[in-house]
Amino acid sequence: MPEPTKKDETPNGQPEEDASSLKKLSVELPNDSVSITAFERKDSVWSLGESQAPEELDKPIDNPPQSTLLMEMPKSGTVVVGGDITFVAKVEAKDLLRKPTIKWFKGKWMDLASKTGKHLQLKETFDRITKMHTFEMQIIKAKDNYAGNYRCEVTYKDKFDSCSFDLEVKEAGPSQSIDIRSAFKRSSEGQEDAGELDFSALLKHREHKAQDDAPEVDVWEILKHARPDQYEKIAFEYGITDLRGLLRRMKKIPKVEKKSEAFAKKLEPAYQVDKGGKIRLMVDLADPTVELKWYKNGQEIRPSPKYIFEHKGTQRIMVINNCGPNDDAAYSVSAGEEKCSTELLVKELPVKIVKELEPVKTTVNERIELECEVTEEGAPVKWMKNGVEISTGVRSRYRVKCEGTKHFLVIDDASLEDTGTYSIMASGGTSEAHIQVDLKPLKIHQDLQDMKVLLGQPLKLHCEIYPGNVPGQWYRNGQLIQANDRISILHKNRDHELSVETSSLHDAGDYTFVPEGYSQSLSAKIQVIDPPKLHLDSLNFPENTVTIVAGNKLRLEIPMSGEPVPRVVWMKGERVILESGNRVRAETFVDQTSLTIDIAEREDTGNYNIVLQNEAGEATASIKIKVVDIPDAPEPPLVPVVGGDWCSMTWEAPKYDGASPILGYFIERKKKQSSRWMRLNFDLIKETSFELKKMIEGVPYEVRVFAVNAIGVSKPSEPSKSFTPLAVTSEPTMLVVDDVTDTTVTVKWRPPETIGAAGLDGYVVEYCLEGTDEWIKANDELIDKTRYTLTGLKPDSKILIRVKAINAAGASAPRTTQHAVLVKEVIEPPKIRVPRHLKQTYTRRVGESVNLVVPFMGKPRPKVTWLKDGQPIDPTLVNIRNTDSDSIIFIRKAERSHSGKYEMTVQVESHVDSAVMDIQVIDLPGPPQSVIIEEVWGENVALSWTPPKDNGNAPITGYTIQKADKKTMEWFTCFEHYHRNFIAIIELVVGNEYYFRVYSENMCGLSESATQTKKTAVIAKEGMQMKIPEYNNRDFNEAPLFTQPLITTLAVAGYNTTLNCSVRAHPKPKVSWMKNKIIINDDPRYRMFSNQGVCTLEIRKPSPYDGGMYTCKAINDLGEATVECKLEVKGGFTFYELMKRGVPLHLIDKYMNETKVVEQDK
Repeated sequence: MPEPTKKDETPNGQPEEDASSLKKLSVELPNDSVSITAFERKDSVWSLGESQAPEELDKPIDNPPQSTLLMEMPKSGTVVVGGDITFVAKVEAKDLLRKPTIKWFKGKWMDLASKTGKHLQLKETFDRITKMHTFEMQIIKAKDNYAGNYRCEVTYKDKFDSCSFDLEVKEAGPSQSIDIRSAFKRSSEGQEDAGELDFSALLKHREHKAQDDAPEVDVWEILKHARPDQYEKIAFEYGITDLRGLLRRMKKIPKVEKKSEAFAKKLEPAYQVDKGGKIRLMVDLADPTVELKWYKNGQEIRPSPKYIFEHKGTQRIMVINNCGPNDDAAYSVSAGEEKCSTELLVKELPVKIVKELEPVKTTVNERIELECEVTEEGAPVKWMKNGVEISTGVRSRYRVKCEGTKHFLVIDDASLEDTGTYSIMASGGTSEAHIQVDLKPLKIHQDLQDMKVLLGQPLKLHCEIYPGNVPGQWYRNGQLIQANDRISILHKNRDHELSVETSSLHDAGDYTFVPEGYSQSLSAKIQVIDPPKLHLDSLNFPENTVTIVAGNKLRLEIPMSGEPVPRVVWMKGERVILESGNRVRAETFVDQTSLTIDIAEREDTGNYNIVLQNEAGEATASIKIKVVDIPDAPEPPLVPVVGGDWCSMTWEAPKYDGASPILGYFIERKKKQSSRWMRLNFDLIKETSFELKKMIEGVPYEVRVFAVNAIGVSKPSEPSKSFTPLAVTSEPTMLVVDDVTDTTVTVKWRPPETIGAAGLDGYVVEYCLEGTDEWIKANDELIDKTRYTLTGLKPDSKILIRVKAINAAGASAPRTTQHAVLVKEVIEPPKIRVPRHLKQTYTRRVGESVNLVVPFMGKPRPKVTWLKDGQPIDPTLVNIRNTDSDSIIFIRKAERSHSGKYEMTVQVESHVDSAVMDIQVIDLPGPPQSVIIEEVWGENVALSWTPPKDNGNAPITGYTIQKADKKTMEWFTCFEHYHRNFIAIIELVVGNEYYFRVYSENMCGLSESATQTKKTAVIAKEGMQMKIPEYNNRDFNEAPLFTQPLITTLAVAGYNTTLNCSVRAHPKPKVSWMKNKIIINDDPRYRMFSNQGVCTLEIRKPSPYDGGMYTCKAINDLGEATVECKLEVKGGFTFYELMKRGVPLHLIDKYMNETKVVEQDK
């Protein structure tokens, strides 16, 4: 398949063509051109739209848009009829999440996706390596009508890109010579072929029109001499379908200008001169002997003072002096048969305004004159009002006059319509001024007066204004009043009067008199009044009494009259009933007043007074309302006597009987836990007492009472206090003496076997001396426990003790001790009860707390002593607390020095008991003392080591062996938890040189450091022996030495500060910090860091209390070193802030005293 070829292009991007060959031009049209067969079809008409000039069709795009998606665009190509051609477009998929959408078009709108078949194929491929989408359009066995312009569009989300390209189809044989008309004629040839690129089926079909045997016409010449707006008409007349392409060709035909034979240089197209100035028109003749004539608007110009002709060699000059508006014309010059022309423009100087218009304010019927002065005498001007030109005809109200450079506008008789903005317009400027015409001021000699008129009396309104000849109109409530039989309106000079013979309620309102032409008005308010009246006869209530049952709604509506609407007041006694009331409210309307009681209550009974008032008078009336209701609920009943299954109850009659006598009572009973009440009587009980029977013993009950009258049953009374038929419990059991001292006796017992339904409220303990019958109460309040201690007894006395159980029914039978109790303490030998976990060695790690509780027995209170390894215990190191029944030993932070055997001794008089507890405080072990390479053979190494010097106060449980290649010094574990002191390490890499190290391990863990072999083990290859030179190992061990000391620091209170120093030592030293020689331990305000020998102490939000001498101390096996500095903290705290921070009182006192001394020193 041939590749697309590119035509030779001109610099403008258009193919080069031979303009002189019209027949070739008609066949090889660019872009929108089609083949000859397409032009011979009637339905292949391509409209150009609105006609355009040829030079506007091929304007190049200055900056073509850059492609945003297409990496490779299809290129225009040429193919021979019957050949194949492929167009390729590529899109890079690097930044695309999915495949883009591509469409192929022919022309502007034809989508080729529906035309695929044996002549057109569309393909898509994707290269995963280059991330490139390739889209191909292949045309197979091209026909001549496939030629034209094509377009490719690519879309991805909001991105869009397109590209146009051309296809030219050439004949296989030699091209025939075709004239321009036959190339652009319409034709109806062609049939539809499925799958081929035949677009004629989509165009409108036309009937076949026979070829006219008309004479040949040169369309080129017609188009050359025609106007642009006639191009489309000519194309339609001569059957030209590709008018756009034809005009492009016509544009490229070079224009041959005919050289003038008479003029070497012609006139310019136009000249311009200021008014009153001079202009020179010059031509240069090719033949000086030719006769020359000048013309103005077609009329020959003769020499005169205004027109002067000059000759300079071949130049011919016409000078026009003092140019005026009449010289603004078309000029031409003829030399023989040739002529050239030009236009002269005379520019007039602008007329400027020297004196501006001045604003005028006046009243009607006055004369107004506006004056303006311009720079030129007699200059034309234009007068305008509100932007509209003023007419100055014979019948116009406006007169215009001009006196030299002054212009006047005169209004003889001013009116309100003359108000506005007036302006004068000259060629060099505009001036405007505002004229305000107002009415003459209105004076009111007598204003309208507000009046109140009784209903039926005459009404008269009168006012007096100046000027007197001003008419006016009367209004009532905004409505115009017209004179009639009842209303008369009079106007005499300055007096205006409105009269009404008999006033009615409709005559009331706001009256206004408006003088004609004025915005000012006179107003008055007329009120027609009528005395109030209350019509109670329409209610038909006997003696004006209304009876209603409580709970119902009552609404009384009483008709009334009066103007203005009377003010109605409802009163019950001295209380006024308001309209805004919720349950009881009074409402007033135009013709009636009402009293509403939504839910009648007994308090609503009484006399209600009604008072009506308005400006014309006052009226009163009274109504009685009676409310009947059910009685009030009785008071809660009382239950004075309660038996095993019965009780008696009494109650009081209700305080309010509902305005009706009480007929009787109903009784109800329920269990306290139940919500269901049971009525006990169906016949009314006249008395106020009742006896209840058949109740269950031990079940609490409640009772209530209902009162009944003629209206109904009252609400129930409040329930009585709950009552229960109860029985006392049985006596307590198993009363024994638990403890005896010189002044106290403790007894204990068991609860009663039978408690009963009433339950058990508590116990009472009593005692009496032996030989007496007087029982003394030991406890004033009931006790719940079954154990009690009697105090305050006489030593060596004998007493009897008894206990009673108490419930709601009373006290039970007493339980008494069988024998008298002697009040004397009994000695009990001491006995230590060692906990099971302390009977063997008690192990703790260093830093952990020790808290041991050892209980013991003995009476009286034993004496407890502790010994460690036979020596008394230092109370500053170990805290010991003793109670009556146990002893507690506490160590906040255990150290190895706390290990040992602790002996506890308990003694009561001569009786002694002791116990020994073994406490072991353990720590991490030290490393082995030395590690030796015993033997190296093959890939194996034999190691041995000695146990550590310090086992951490615990037996060594094993060792961890590690190896490291000398090249990398990366350590790898070979064995863990190894119990022996020698080992063989196998399968080492031949050719490598190894170091070995060993960690010790006890029940606390691995040692902090390991012991490394001083020599290396070389795994040599077989047959090769390398002599390893011996080196003297440098001893890096040294005592601590501070290389950077602490620096005295000044800190600000409330802001973190740090103290830094550096120390060098081997082995690694133990670093501790001290403040004022006191070690800093577990204080949350301090944080200590140590990294690569750099020691840091951070003090969080320091206060002046934190100031002082700080010391850093480093210790190892070879020695110790210290360094110190002083820290001062600026900015103090109050006593409250120090207390809030938890500072001890003695330190606060010390700090406050130091602060005062420092302030005094300052």
